[in-house]
Amino acid sequence: MNLKKKIRRKSKKPYFGKHVHESVVDFQEASCQEERHEIYEIHIRNAFEKLSENLIYIYGFSRDPEHFKILKSDCVSFLYETLEKFDAGKGSKAFSYFNVCAKNHLLAKAKKTQKNKIRNISLADITAMSRLEKEMVESHSVVPAPDDLFIRIEDKEILKTMLQKIRVKVSNENEKVCISAIITLFDNIEQLEFLNKRAVFVYLREISGLNPKQLSVALSSIRKHYREIVKSDDLFILFGS
Repeated sequence: MNLKKKIRRKSKKPYFGKHVHESVVDFQEASCQEERHEIYEIHIRNAFEKLSENLIYIYGFSRDPEHFKILKSDCVSFLYETLEKFDAGKGSKAFSYFNVCAKNHLLAKAKKTQKNKIRNISLADITAMSRLEKEMVESHSVVPAPDDLFIRIEDKEILKTMLQKIRVKVSNENEKVCISAIITLFDNIEQLEFLNKRAVFVYLREISGLNPKQLSVALSSIRKHYREIVKSDDLFILFGS
């Protein structure tokens, strides 16, 4: 009877594991710029580069090799700028924090690029346009690209997190009722027939039971919390652009 030896594969050390988390904390606690530079170059930079590469590749943010390099470099620079903002005291892992920051940054870049493409459709030569571009011009509407649909899905998930953060911050009963109504409305947004400013206000009034004045005051307070969160937390960079 032949016995086959089991070959154990050595587990690879994660590129953004506990050692990088600890290095980020060391970077923040370093007393001089020279020490910070050394910690970043030796222990953090490679993790930021790998994280940026993975996100760009997985979500298809760029297919052109040259643009891939530019986008990666820009993302790594952005992550370096956010090093001071990470707070290990909140209990979050460095990977989770910087993963979300990098993804949001890349999404914001993709949205900006998409908008520029839409704005720059040339009307000089109608014959050179594709059938889809002609239809877009004639109907004054834009057919969302697959990557744009992905961005909308990402936006929705991030916004859900934002609403939950606001729910924790609101103080009085009217504000609590109002943010609950907003979350209910958001969860059922696909079923709404009309979606403009006036319609949203009417929906919120019906769901919350607040009168117009109470609703306006509560919304004003919620907007303040919204602006504070966007300003202080890079996880919501998309909504501050």
